[in-house]
Amino acid sequence: MVTLADAYASCERDVRAHDENFPVASLLLPRAMRRHVAAVYAFARAADDFADEGHRTAADRHALLDGWAARLQQAASSAEPGPPPRSGEPPSTVATFLALGATIRACALPLALFEDLLSAFRQDVTVSRYAGWADVLDYCRRSAHPIGRLVLRIGGRRADRLDAWSDAICTALQLTNFWQDLKIDFERGRVYLPVEEQRRHGARDEDLAAGRITPEWRAALSAAAARTRRLFDDGRPLCDAVDGRLRYELRAVWLGGTRILDRLERAGFDVARHRPALGAPDVPWLAYRLLAWAGARGTRLDGPRSA
Repeated sequence: MVTLADAYASCERDVRAHDENFPVASLLLPRAMRRHVAAVYAFARAADDFADEGHRTAADRHALLDGWAARLQQAASSAEPGPPPRSGEPPSTVATFLALGATIRACALPLALFEDLLSAFRQDVTVSRYAGWADVLDYCRRSAHPIGRLVLRIGGRRADRLDAWSDAICTALQLTNFWQDLKIDFERGRVYLPVEEQRRHGARDEDLAAGRITPEWRAALSAAAARTRRLFDDGRPLCDAVDGRLRYELRAVWLGGTRILDRLERAGFDVARHRPALGAPDVPWLAYRLLAWAGARGTRLDGPRSA
């Protein structure tokens, strides 16, 4: 029998097993928040893998996501562990949903945010190209915005202005990951850079397939990175608008994302030869930048908090 403590420990192990561009449920967060964020991460990580990883058919991917949606509804309404994992689901499934259900009830998390995530993962199964920026940003509204809003809700923060800043940061993080994984995604048959941006600069699929990041691809990705940078800047006030340890986690997230974007730009977006990532050597830099952080002028502290 999996206990709730065991379930949360399993989610925290899942966090540590994956490399991300920013801290997830790190020691910067208050202890009371860490296990809840880890439960959300474990749910989203597994669902994302259903859509992306392995050699499953589209039908199999949809079936797994359907099962995940059903488990979500059950977990939100019951403290009982769900059925054992079925074929294709990770062994930690029962633990993930036992923890997630407790988190949803304890933090009064809206199920609509989780459903948005699942909607985006379903889209990944069937949509491989995006015509314009509006289409990409709509995808980010469902794939990225919910994560930031869930973290704010777990921290007891509920305010429209905080959500708006969080949405900007989360979209910027998602876009940075798209540019970082351009070649990987292309090999999976998917490109998130809008067709309109690609065509505007004359970037050709044939060059990307051959591993050539041409001047045309650099121009297209440079324009995309500039848009991404503006979103990071738009969201930066969030890092000063909350109090306590959460602000340091948010600052570390912002710094991690912008550091990857910096490296992409410095490397001329040549992700065909090298995919920039954060690692142990970045820790001293991150610590220094956290200590040296200069707050946004005129930003008032914190927003309404729930009990």
